[in-house]
Amino acid sequence: MTKREWLQKNSQEKERLGRFSTVSDMEIDPIYMPDELPPEDEIGEPGEYPFTRGPYATMYRSKLWSMRQFAGFGGPEDTNKRFKYLMSHGQSGLSTAFDMPTLMGYDADHPRSLGEVGREGVSVSTLEDMEILFDGIPLDKVTTSMTVNCSASAVMAMYFAVAERQGVPLAKVGGTIQNDMLKEFIAQREWISPPEPSVRIVADMIEFTAKHAPRWHPVSISGYHIREAGSTAIQELAFTLADGIGYVDACVKRGLDVDSFAPRLSFFFDVHNDFFEEIAKLRAARRMWAKIMRKRFGAKKPESWRLRMHAQTAGVSLTAQQPMNNVARVTVQALAAVLGGVQSLHTNSMDETLALPSEEAVMVALRTQQILAEESGVANTIDPLAGSYAVEALTNKIEGEAWAYIERIDKMGGIIKAIETGFPQKEISEAAYRFQRGFDRCDKVMVGVNKHQVPEERPIPTLKLDPDLEKRQSDRVRAWKKARSATEAREATLRVRSACVSGENVMPSILAAVKKGVTVGEISDVFRQTFGEYRDPAWV
Repeated sequence: MTKREWLQKNSQEKERLGRFSTVSDMEIDPIYMPDELPPEDEIGEPGEYPFTRGPYATMYRSKLWSMRQFAGFGGPEDTNKRFKYLMSHGQSGLSTAFDMPTLMGYDADHPRSLGEVGREGVSVSTLEDMEILFDGIPLDKVTTSMTVNCSASAVMAMYFAVAERQGVPLAKVGGTIQNDMLKEFIAQREWISPPEPSVRIVADMIEFTAKHAPRWHPVSISGYHIREAGSTAIQELAFTLADGIGYVDACVKRGLDVDSFAPRLSFFFDVHNDFFEEIAKLRAARRMWAKIMRKRFGAKKPESWRLRMHAQTAGVSLTAQQPMNNVARVTVQALAAVLGGVQSLHTNSMDETLALPSEEAVMVALRTQQILAEESGVANTIDPLAGSYAVEALTNKIEGEAWAYIERIDKMGGIIKAIETGFPQKEISEAAYRFQRGFDRCDKVMVGVNKHQVPEERPIPTLKLDPDLEKRQSDRVRAWKKARSATEAREATLRVRSACVSGENVMPSILAAVKKGVTVGEISDVFRQTFGEYRDPAWV
């Protein structure tokens, strides 16, 4: 029986088949039938093109996803302690949040850093800070993810320098740096220079790591922040893959063989509340990227077609009201991520809308993943939802609508041109407006916020930061600058500027500079002076 036949047969039930509340913009049919299954080769087998069922044949039967809780606050000592706490309780990978000054390329002693040092992540300005951050953590045995973008080249260079000081060659250093500047222009807005030079530096980092750090992921192409800015699931998928196309284009145009770097590209997706839509989105992402790499770029290696992803539960879905409800939200989202086939996962803490996560809240978030892995049985069967009429139909629908966006971006001349005209930004803001309108009308429900409220909220304990942190970090940076060789630091900074101007790969000079004591802020200042500072067209 087809869906149309079923609906005709049950036409008298039409009044009772109304659309129920969902966070999604996408229409969900009341039933899906066998005629909506795609061709068999579109579903495929796990670990085989087009990877709809997962990037690896054995998936979680042979290796669980990495449990990579996001951590970072205060000074590097504080976050080092949190890293070790999480590792002692079973976390299998590190994930680093940096504070706003570091993210924007300012040292802790800069006037613009006032009031923000260590507040939303860890403060890192110098190689000394990075050494303290990873003190006692063997970088040849632990993989680290670092969420930083416009200052990513300096931060990555410092991490590599710390590894070398530990006696770990770059060839053995594993991890990921986010480094997705196109996403910044679309959604998160943490930038230094305009799109063209920013993408050039990303390509420099891809080229450098392909040659010298083959276990390192030099970019994590990130839909997460696009979704957090208010996009739909389809927009998140389309704009993320369009960003990926932009980076591959930039590398291919400079003469790099696509198969030399594509296997180390990674992706980062948001996992929201709409359970089946999120699963379908992740399946569609793998299938689309495989087609893009094989057909559009002519990649020959299966490793180049295979999309590997990290996921994080949706921060924007968390509520300050009744924060214990966030544990349930995160559990549903984490289950969708696992059934969608992620390779690593961060689960948000219930108190993150109120403050940086407390140890107790982080423990609950980590235990959520461990309960899914060890108690639920969902990891025992490889892609258990394959062949589901609903999941396969939603996967097809999301893929089709995402392709339509990519085709529009191609007609504009690519993602950088689309960003310069404000196209993805406008689409996201309109989607965010539609969601807010639906929320205000209670068409979209947030439990505890616009439905099922309680008159009085009981406060929960939150993390308290050291009030002397900012002065301590500022003093440390000043002492570092005073103790280094001013001549060597100045000469190293000039070599970074020369590489920026000449068009040569900037990474060797940045790595040499951080070893001579040059700071994150000073390297970022070179970018400001050489490439100029970007201004959002909407505000010019």
